[in-house]
Amino acid sequence: MKKEQRGFALLIAVIFMSVMLTFGLALGSLGYKQEVLASGALGSQYAFYVADAALECALYADQQQDTFAYTSNMSAPAPSMTCGGTSPVSSSVVSHTASAWIVTERFQLDNGEHCADVMISKPASAVSTLTYLYSQGYDVPCATVAAPGGARFASRGLSAHY
Repeated sequence: MKKEQRGFALLIAVIFMSVMLTFGLALGSLGYKQEVLASGALGSQYAFYVADAALECALYADQQQDTFAYTSNMSAPAPSMTCGGTSPVSSSVVSHTASAWIVTERFQLDNGEHCADVMISKPASAVSTLTYLYSQGYDVPCATVAAPGGARFASRGLSAHY
């Protein structure tokens, strides 16, 4: 009778350890996914606040300083605004026609930790058309946005028109 039950305890121990290992791996996988989601939410929040800051700078530059006033000079360089005491990384005229011009600027904010792109579409006549502002914020530096190389980052955009 004793010979038939040999190894029964070993079988129970192997089954128990298999169940515990599966349970541990499932919890580890769940914890990893939660960490990825949490870090993504934090990056999204940074991107939103950077976009908001850049949009506010563009609104101030356009409404208070008249930085982006339309000019009929088709070879005029892109106007440059400052945001948070920093000058833009790049500034360019995307389009310049007799009816409107579109300017883009890129800023490094938070001591270069975050990046923001601002697009300003300014009409030639303030009577018939609207001024459009669009700001795109990123939770990474501008160098990463320019050459991502497979990097993961969040971006959020805000717009305003008047």
